[in-house]
Amino acid sequence: MKSVIQRYWPIATIAALIVVLDQWTKWLVRVNIPDGGTWLPDSLQWLSPYARIVHWHNTGAAFGMFQDASMVFTVLAFIVIAAIIYYYPHVENSDWSLRLAMSMQLGGAIGNLIDRLTLGRVTDFISIGTFPVFNVADASISVGAAVLLLGVWLMERSEKKEKAKMMASDQTGETTSD
Repeated sequence: MKSVIQRYWPIATIAALIVVLDQWTKWLVRVNIPDGGTWLPDSLQWLSPYARIVHWHNTGAAFGMFQDASMVFTVLAFIVIAAIIYYYPHVENSDWSLRLAMSMQLGGAIGNLIDRLTLGRVTDFISIGTFPVFNVADASISVGAAVLLLGVWLMERSEKKEKAKMMASDQTGETTSD
């Protein structure tokens, strides 16, 4: 049991923080803003064309794509969650970007899954410009994907530098003696 806790505490901690923040912010929106309503403090009204808090619902994927496919995304969320939980212990501790990305994506998937299971739809509330309305869980999944891409890029860059160093040392260390 202790080894399971040691393996999973980082992902569980990050994912739990994301789920709590996601569910708390969605609850605040559901309680304080009527369906389809908008909120922005009077002192920030100048921001209204660019950013505002709205109360919308989504039965599709992140950012309003594939509406009315809630059941498909519920099943998909369970599959993604299971895959992340299965593969997480196999990721090397040194691969911080993959571990962080998986944690963020797990938290986001669980956050939106809770909405799908309890409400039949996902509450979205962050509206920025003409970008589709989203929530903390959606943002976590997207930022997790960006962290993953950044990590892959940094790892490839590091491997190329290491390979170049090895090739340079092989060339300077080669001598022929007759």
